[in-house]
Amino acid sequence: MDYAFVKHMHMGMAYLSITFFIFRSILSVTESALLQNKVIKILPHIIDTLLILLAGHLMMTIQQYPFADAWLTAKLIGLIAYIIVGTIAIKRGKTAIIRLWASVAAVAIFAYILGVAKSHDVMSWLALA
Repeated sequence: MDYAFVKHMHMGMAYLSITFFIFRSILSVTESALLQNKVIKILPHIIDTLLILLAGHLMMTIQQYPFADAWLTAKLIGLIAYIIVGTIAIKRGKTAIIRLWASVAAVAIFAYILGVAKSHDVMSWLALA
């Protein structure tokens, strides 16, 4: 597949992923029954799987890998943190306030990852200043 196409698909999946995360976070914090909807539960997993598969394809295409390239290591560590904090925001947080703060933290981590992706630098958005 064409690099530009795969890159833009990856970017699109990333934006869809954060959009669905924010939506699900709102449902979680407000304790909405809609959070139990089958489509709302399954669709983010499909989007995130495509996001990760496309990331793997991009890494192989540009021949840059985590633990060899600092910016990709930062993205991987950020992704792990985002997943952990995201699970607290959506389902593991015991109170609405915990889920709210976890949601804010997860969005901040996502913003860091996005900055790393755009700058190819662990300093994220600061590298672009």
